[in-house]
Amino acid sequence: MSAAPAPIRVAVVGAGYWGPNLARNFKSCSDFQLTAICDLDLARAQRVAEPLGNVAAITSLPALLASDIEAIAVATPAQTHHGIAMEALRMGKHVLVEKPLADSLDKASQMVDEAALSSLVLMTDHTYCYTPAVAKIRELVIGGHLGDLLFIDCTRINLGLVQPDVDVFWDLAPHDLSILDFILPDGLHPVRVSAHGADPLGTGKSCIGHLMMPLPNGVMAHVQVNWLSPTKTRQVVVGGSEKTLVWDDLNPQQRLSIYDRGVRLNEGAVVAGDAQRTAAQVSYRLGDTWSPALPEREALADMVTEFAAAIRGRRRALTDGSAGLRVLSVLEAASRSLRNFGRMERPESSSHLLKGRL
Repeated sequence: MSAAPAPIRVAVVGAGYWGPNLARNFKSCSDFQLTAICDLDLARAQRVAEPLGNVAAITSLPALLASDIEAIAVATPAQTHHGIAMEALRMGKHVLVEKPLADSLDKASQMVDEAALSSLVLMTDHTYCYTPAVAKIRELVIGGHLGDLLFIDCTRINLGLVQPDVDVFWDLAPHDLSILDFILPDGLHPVRVSAHGADPLGTGKSCIGHLMMPLPNGVMAHVQVNWLSPTKTRQVVVGGSEKTLVWDDLNPQQRLSIYDRGVRLNEGAVVAGDAQRTAAQVSYRLGDTWSPALPEREALADMVTEFAAAIRGRRRALTDGSAGLRVLSVLEAASRSLRNFGRMERPESSSHLLKGRL
């Protein structure tokens, strides 16, 4: 029997909101050896490191990158992602970055290029893509079980914290955009993007938003985001010609429901008149509803395992840097649309955005 490979030495950069979650999962994953927590605030780094045991707390990123670690996970503000990731990639480290990949498409493209040049893994932490529910949705969509896609509707609303540096689109929409990118066979490539936002509080940024995205083959995708709703909703509806799927992430007893219900437009006989026309008749299909059994496991654990598999297999991660780019291309188009009062904007097209780019 061959010996098990040595654990990958990894460090987490950033000990704020998301860093502790990453650190806990790296520590519990046998594929990794968590060596350090790096943060400008030493006390904060120590608070994360000490309960994990035998994990250093440091403040110097250059010192960390000069050490024998093989990978880092970046959990810092978005405007710092580019600088940290580029420095790490140039030092030969694999990099995992929390969403969004960067604060601009141009910076993120530089990160993807640098990783490809050095044959390193650059992975975007699109956590929702590693939930059992989204994995099942991907399986059903790609397997054609819903028929031809007709529409996708996403709702992500809650009474949330108004962010100081980004609007509600950049804060909440990346979750749903990453899910769409993951479940669509060719990734998220909207024909155009229209964004409508509102700022009833006078914060200077949109607190309520709607994204409309016509996709290829006539599919319409809609994303609703809201910081001001007193109720919390996390729902995705995927409508197909044969079945419609509803994912309610806040219902652990029945997260996924598949409805054999829908509307059909039947072509009728040609009728006489001033001009010949086709009579259309609408019929309704009212079939069964079923809910697939889903395992309960932490998405971050699967995401961390995928990071290790990509590093060891010298392959792209399921949510690689290009996945992050596709999300950013939509966000930037949405920002342009907002500035132009909801005008349809075409997302930037680039070879970087193609699904399957090595």
